[in-house]
Amino acid sequence: MQAARFFVSGRVQGVGFRAGARQQALALGLNGYARNVADGRVETFVQGDPADIEAFAHWLRRGPSLARVENVQRMPAATEESIGFGFG
Repeated sequence: MQAARFFVSGRVQGVGFRAGARQQALALGLNGYARNVADGRVETFVQGDPADIEAFAHWLRRGPSLARVENVQRMPAATEESIGFGFG
């Protein structure tokens, strides 16, 4: 199992980004969360199969149709005890 944390900037709050991230993560079988950050970014944490994390990272660069992603910052992360996918 692998884990990664992403910070996504651009027009990513108020456009269904967290819900889209949750849907994508669940479809890929990933655990984790998505939450808004006070500076306007969305933070996501996912853990699971490395190939599924890569597919999730690819989706983050696009986001849902109303989003305008400007940057995706990926950071390594330690695995956590997590079941399902939640909103922070």
